[in-house]
Amino acid sequence: MARIVLFENIHPSAREVFQAAGYEDIVTHAAALPPESLSEAIRGAHVLGIRSRTQIDAELLAQNPDLRAIGCFCIGTNQVDLDSALSHGVAVFNAPFSNTRSVAEMVVAEAILLLRRIPEKNERVHQGFWDKTAEGAYETRGKTLGIVGYGNIGSQVGTLAEMAGMNVLFHDVEAQLPRGNAKPCVSLKQLLTQSDVVTLHVPGGKRTENLINEQTIAAMKPGAVLINASRGTVVDIHALHLALKSGHLSGAALDVFPVEPKSRDEALDSPLRGMPNVILTPHIGGSTQESQENIGREVAEKLVSYLQTGATKGSVNFPEVAYKERTGDSRILHVHRNVPGAMGALSSVVANHGLNIVAQHLQTRGPIGYVISDVEGEVNDAVISELRSNPVTVRCELV
Repeated sequence: MARIVLFENIHPSAREVFQAAGYEDIVTHAAALPPESLSEAIRGAHVLGIRSRTQIDAELLAQNPDLRAIGCFCIGTNQVDLDSALSHGVAVFNAPFSNTRSVAEMVVAEAILLLRRIPEKNERVHQGFWDKTAEGAYETRGKTLGIVGYGNIGSQVGTLAEMAGMNVLFHDVEAQLPRGNAKPCVSLKQLLTQSDVVTLHVPGGKRTENLINEQTIAAMKPGAVLINASRGTVVDIHALHLALKSGHLSGAALDVFPVEPKSRDEALDSPLRGMPNVILTPHIGGSTQESQENIGREVAEKLVSYLQTGATKGSVNFPEVAYKERTGDSRILHVHRNVPGAMGALSSVVANHGLNIVAQHLQTRGPIGYVISDVEGEVNDAVISELRSNPVTVRCELV
């Protein structure tokens, strides 16, 4: 039976899914652990559940050969060395859909607050001033929202914004089907020059690093608002600071930052702190009770499916094999090096033990191949042991 170790206060819905599937060996930790403690805490674990603070590197993976799968109970997977996990035969899953509504609601709420200059008015009242004026305050109705990155979250932001009466534009590097009355822009510049509010929903990495910089900010409409709830590296903070100080932009909201504090006791180091027209939040776009419950369930269900059937649909680093009904007496999950003869080696071992393969489902990804084999006959420990000792084998399990 699999041993499951969960970190960072993952929602109880995950445990409920595991227990309903018959898994009782579940260990939980309320927070992330430092590297020196983490390896010991996961020793002997078959499944690891983490959020964004737990770092899984190549050394940790090498030290824990029993580990079969990692569940990232969040959207991002940057905290895991995905290539190393693949090379060790460890499938990684995440939750790309479960917190989309929470993030989308926050983005639209921030757009409304900034267009109405609510953060500034709120601060002035707390300071004892009663600045009752409509200067610089606008309704969202009739304003244009530009969405950079029209994926799961971006498209839902557009849907909610239209309900508030906004016109919606979007730009994406891939062709996307518009929702509602949203209109695509052929270039980022076209979107920036037309939008009263620009919201970012793109992945991290070199491709999007400082996507919003001095040049792109200059292309934005004077008095526009910028919102970033995607990745901290997407915005050049220095350029944004200058644009806010000069008045070229009227406001901004950031939920993510290039370097984020590692604990609640550490202060954010940013020139944007103290600016009354800037909303700063501690990476909480998806932090609602509803989203955390949904994430816990979504990722746990993927992990259970992998453990019980070998299905890897939705894995971010692994060859994807969809769920298939078992057709034989036993099912062998074989992760191997993607080299000539790998499948032949598997078939030879099975045949030599008098077993018959009745169905196979194979996918490869780079240097790794993954095949699910349904077999007629009893697959005993000797068969699995021989398969594991073959030079082409990375990992072999019987489910």
